[in-house]
Amino acid sequence: MAIAGVDVGTTGCKCTVCDLNGTILSQSYQEYETQNTKNGWELNAWEVWLNIKKVIREAALGQEAIQAIGVTSFGETPILLGEDYKPLMNSLTYLDPRGEEECQRIVDHFGVEYLFQITGLKAHPMYSISKLMWLAEHKRELMEKTKHICMFGDYITYMLTGVFQIDYSLASRTMAFDYRKLDWADDILEFAGLNRAKMSKPVPIGRKLGYVTAEVAKELGLSTSTMVVTGCQDQMASAIGTGCLEKGMAVDGTGTVECITPVFDEPENLNAMLGHCFAMIPFIKPGTYVTYAFSFNGGSLLKWYRDNLASMEAKLYREQGISAYEGFNAKVSYDTPSGLLVLPYLSGAATPYMDPDARGAILGLRDSTTSIDIYQGLMEGVTYEMRLNMECLETAGIQIDTLYATGGGAQSPIWLQMKADILNKRIVTLGNAQSGTLGCIMMSGVGCGVYEDLAQAAKIFVKPEKEYIPDPKKHELYMRYYKKYKKMYRAVGEVLKDED
Repeated sequence: MAIAGVDVGTTGCKCTVCDLNGTILSQSYQEYETQNTKNGWELNAWEVWLNIKKVIREAALGQEAIQAIGVTSFGETPILLGEDYKPLMNSLTYLDPRGEEECQRIVDHFGVEYLFQITGLKAHPMYSISKLMWLAEHKRELMEKTKHICMFGDYITYMLTGVFQIDYSLASRTMAFDYRKLDWADDILEFAGLNRAKMSKPVPIGRKLGYVTAEVAKELGLSTSTMVVTGCQDQMASAIGTGCLEKGMAVDGTGTVECITPVFDEPENLNAMLGHCFAMIPFIKPGTYVTYAFSFNGGSLLKWYRDNLASMEAKLYREQGISAYEGFNAKVSYDTPSGLLVLPYLSGAATPYMDPDARGAILGLRDSTTSIDIYQGLMEGVTYEMRLNMECLETAGIQIDTLYATGGGAQSPIWLQMKADILNKRIVTLGNAQSGTLGCIMMSGVGCGVYEDLAQAAKIFVKPEKEYIPDPKKHELYMRYYKKYKKMYRAVGEVLKDED
């Protein structure tokens, strides 16, 4: 028997199949495009579903019978489903600017403090409720035709099973979910003009939804006895997949977004959580939480470099049979800092500022600066931003001892050592970097009764591979640049602000 995990991202999806002893049997990945329209960033949910089917079919082909499937996804992005339960339009992603005015109306009505007390979030237009209010005003006909509203995680599990359920972590990213009562916040839904009957039923992570439908089973090479289990938001799945189950543990996930996800009990300073825009996301045990300290631009910065500054070099590396990033990394001479200061806000600033109008910048260019210096500087900039976030977490009483690295960035030894040096923390990598799908597999194994709990599953699936220890001399060098980096957000904002 085997278990599968599916990870739904903004730029691609993957499926991993493991046997019950934790051995990876197969993996499949499919990339798709987030559409940059004149209005903002959109994603075609139906196209994503077609790619999900492809990766499941490919990963399941020729493997042992799959006993259970778990699904994790990115958050915040709502899908409108019509009478036939097909998407009525492209979804507005968390990067889409639409919803700013609507978010302000929510704040004006409820107040920032009340919204945080109920939802565990500092109000921001990226959350689903603001997007849905915008759609109600600007796409009224489509909203009137909407039969159901879901996020990408519960959409995919619905397509597999015909059951609408959403886990607490994904529901909390709507800014319409009471994170203490673990149910939809009726007053917020009512203000937004939404009917809770159109929302999926909130359930704990790792809850059995049902079985794959006969039609889907036949199409994907599965069985109608294949169970589907609720996963959770992708960053939380990565935490589970790296074995971060207890207070003081944290995962550093480098995908499109760079995100540190620590596990903690009730924080010592809730005001600091609110002030630094850190969310309160329900975790496995009652009274335990995770939060997301993140940058909208993580690995996407390196993709930007690949596609816009080094496309010719990337093509040559592909012709040589290696990835562009392998080629770039091999050219980085990691003896000293790049000498550049990069503000990584190409998609706006996430925590601790949550400023959608923030802009990126590269400072310190000289005639001796090379393309690879910029590549190194991009990695440094993201890591400085994570150090800033970790310092803010400490003001709330959240301490991190060790970071477990996952995602595409966990395959870059240079970046991992750089993180250890800048963050001054031990970094541990795993035998497989795709911890999001492994987290789903672990939850699914518990959900279908193969493992007693996640701690038992972690002993089977979590396999530490290599440690990166901070270099005190390099840390001291980097801190000289970091002191300057902390001034960049306000300085760049002041230079670029619109004059009245």
